[in-house]
Amino acid sequence: MADPRAFLSFDFDHDATWRTLFTGQAKSDSPTPFTLEDWSSKSELPETEWEKLIAAKISNCHMMIVLVGNSMGSAYGVAAEIAMAKDKNVPVFGVYVDGAGTSSTLPTGLARNRTISWNWKAIGGAVDQMMGEGKNA
Repeated sequence: MADPRAFLSFDFDHDATWRTLFTGQAKSDSPTPFTLEDWSSKSELPETEWEKLIAAKISNCHMMIVLVGNSMGSAYGVAAEIAMAKDKNVPVFGVYVDGAGTSSTLPTGLARNRTISWNWKAIGGAVDQMMGEGKNA
């Protein structure tokens, strides 16, 4: 079986650097293999087109990983992506980045008990757990 696919959701305006670091490390440091797809929209689209495009991409994934930075309160797109994942029964978990932690604001729809520190052993465990929960399990 191919590695599970993860849609990576992040605040494009504030956490693009963290996305780059996370995707690079995921290839070599995760104890559980998974593939991160860079399916973020490359251009600004009208909202209905963006929603249709992203929903289709999320549908092709086994899980969503949300990078939770310090600006989640203003990350409308992240909250919308989480809602799309839930509508499609794609399990979601978060990983704190950029000094964010248990007292940081989470995007709407992401539970605190599903958000973990950036620790590859814990992330690998979360990937395994999501594979047991998802529609594509």
